[in-house]
Amino acid sequence: MSRLPRVMTLRDVVLFNITAIVGLRWLTTAGRIGPASLALWVLAMVIFFLPSAMAVRELSDIDPGEGGLYRWVTRAFGPRHGFIAGWGYWVNNLVYYPSLLLTSAAIFAYVGGPGFVHLAENKGFIAAFSLANLWIALGLNLIGLRVGKWVQNLGAYGTWLPAAIFVALAAWSLVAHGSATPLTAPALLPSRLDLPLLSLFATMTFAFAGLELAPTLGDEIQDPVATLRRGIVLSGIGIVATYVLGTAAMLVALPAETVSITNGLPQATAALSQRLGAPWLAPAAALIAALITLGNLGGVGAWIAGTARIPFVAGLDHVLPPAFGKVHPRWQTPHVALLVQGAVATLFIVAGLAGSTVRDAYLALVDTTIVLFFIPYLYLFAAYQRLHRVRTLRAAVGGWVGLGAVALSIALAFVPAADVANPVSFELKVVGGVVGFMGIGWWLAVRPRSRPET
Repeated sequence: MSRLPRVMTLRDVVLFNITAIVGLRWLTTAGRIGPASLALWVLAMVIFFLPSAMAVRELSDIDPGEGGLYRWVTRAFGPRHGFIAGWGYWVNNLVYYPSLLLTSAAIFAYVGGPGFVHLAENKGFIAAFSLANLWIALGLNLIGLRVGKWVQNLGAYGTWLPAAIFVALAAWSLVAHGSATPLTAPALLPSRLDLPLLSLFATMTFAFAGLELAPTLGDEIQDPVATLRRGIVLSGIGIVATYVLGTAAMLVALPAETVSITNGLPQATAALSQRLGAPWLAPAAALIAALITLGNLGGVGAWIAGTARIPFVAGLDHVLPPAFGKVHPRWQTPHVALLVQGAVATLFIVAGLAGSTVRDAYLALVDTTIVLFFIPYLYLFAAYQRLHRVRTLRAAVGGWVGLGAVALSIALAFVPAADVANPVSFELKVVGGVVGFMGIGWWLAVRPRSRPET
């Protein structure tokens, strides 16, 4: 079916998973909860990340072809449901890119030093930076995955390297000066269980999502069954370690209530450098901000590359217009699907900043993304329950636990954070975005369409 070249190795898949899944911005979200976030990371790992790893490994073994989730759900429930699942997965990323790029632009403001930090709330700078990064990532993937994969690979280094520097600085500060946040055993348990806390937990669950992205490139991976299996294990260890150790470092660096939601890591690094009193550490915050920007660019590149294969395969199946299934004659890439993604994501970057602060735009985009993203995950776990080959108690429990975690996360994503400036506008953006996008997907799924000539 696919005419795309196999260029992804095991190293590429591991780095692809890291840059696609690990978002260092989630360390600031977790840090605002306090020490209880460490226990919540472990809970999110147990009830969502491990079950999703089981499901993706099994489904990749069964069908490792191009399209991943789209193919699995089609195999389990038919082409209409396959398209709806693939549609939700594709369109959520049209919202995801803006949310990632908004926070990336705010973090990049730290690269220029204190005199440029105010740009983090400058809408003109945020829009220009976000659009430039979007089209750089898209352009490199348009040329071909052989080139585009290096954006993702560099993005992985731009993710784990600043995390490692930050954790090392926090460990040094902990030994020398103690922790800014008291780290006691009782503090590991939430002091209260309310809707804002549960909503933040849904965001942490979402932070573990993405193992199913690499399989969408199945026809472009060398020995996809074995490579995907090993890639899940190796990258999974690094992902969990980054979130748990990085959040602990955030708590050492700053009191929970002072963590900035959009640029907390450079902020925390600057605080650590000041506390340690080492003049040569002064550039550390700017270095980490620059690396995180590179990591976020890699994340955008990874999701652009992976999700473009959904409309590409749908175009080959004539579920979407056949133009989506075209391969560029020179670059051997699904160029139509890529360009459509870029155009629509551009509109959402501009719309996301309209009539709101940068912070509220970020939060609304994140919650809309969570709901749109987890609807296909309901299909993922349902397909796993139907298709998995060895019926064991562990497989059944893992599938149902994962399904329950997804359903809970969808419900909680509709709860606005306690300090959102305009809760009504926030809810209208989230609900309107979800209903509008999925309504279009349903219409496309049920409409009469032409069949390819035989």
